[in-house]
Amino acid sequence: MIVDCAVYTDGVRRPGELPLEAALEAAREPGSFTWIGLLEPPQSEFLAVREEFGLHDLAVEDAVCAHQRPKLEVYGDDLFVVLKTARYIEDDERVEFAEIQVFVGRDYIVTVRHGAGSALADVRAMLEKDPAHLTHGPIAVLHAIVDRVVDDYEPVIAGLDNDMREVEVEVFADERPKGDPSRRIYRLKREVLDFHRHTNPLLEGLARLEEGSIPVCPPELSSYFRDVADHLVKVVGEIEHFAALLSDALDANLAQVSVRQNADMRTISAWVAVGAIPTVVGAIYGMNFEHMPELGTRYGYPVVLVLTVVACAVLYRRLKRVGWL
Repeated sequence: MIVDCAVYTDGVRRPGELPLEAALEAAREPGSFTWIGLLEPPQSEFLAVREEFGLHDLAVEDAVCAHQRPKLEVYGDDLFVVLKTARYIEDDERVEFAEIQVFVGRDYIVTVRHGAGSALADVRAMLEKDPAHLTHGPIAVLHAIVDRVVDDYEPVIAGLDNDMREVEVEVFADERPKGDPSRRIYRLKREVLDFHRHTNPLLEGLARLEEGSIPVCPPELSSYFRDVADHLVKVVGEIEHFAALLSDALDANLAQVSVRQNADMRTISAWVAVGAIPTVVGAIYGMNFEHMPELGTRYGYPVVLVLTVVACAVLYRRLKRVGWL
């Protein structure tokens, strides 16, 4: 559906609501542009916007299908930008992604949101309080949207960092963990790799906007996009750092499992060795031969029991000293 449709002249929003058919005509006036916000529009409504603004067929096809990777494409004097939003779900310890597609022309900007991603109402309200920035036209709106999307990555980074610390504590704890941490590590690594896949490609598009190689982007906004690119570089660096740490944590967890298994095997072997002494003595006296020298000894039975206990105690103490028990 159409969330908002407004015309801005010299950075100031015109009062009242304009129908879609009149929005483009009003935007053609000097110093004016139209900003239309759509939320998961049906195909019929989106096709009406395409016909009104003459959007490129390939860009429209990507917008209708959604689930695109972050990118910036140039179609003549128009831009098509795909952004991936992210938010951290604390209860499930997972990252939820959504998508914003932006069509930018010289006198219009159309934003299409898919999923519960970064809301743009706050961005619109913030820009309407800064008419000087809005005088740069639709590209100023694009900058504000990209800046908000990148800023919203920071809480996700903080949530993942907290999960990473918990994993490290769980892997390297002195006590044996209740469950297998490898499942949580693998799930976290999958989240981190998805996060990287949804953020890293945007660096290329921001570099083009920063360089000023796109005609629709005025030179005075290059520094603004450079600032956003710097923030995104930091985010991507953190994500890559998380991926490396999770790989190390997974290897460390496997090593810890091997160490614990070796310790268990040593303990089992030690108890088998202690139990072997009475087993051997019992096996000898259980052969039931008629002529065995020890059978006629008066105190043979208690002596053998005492010697067996002493031998087991000595072996137990020795194994305890070397750390096998």
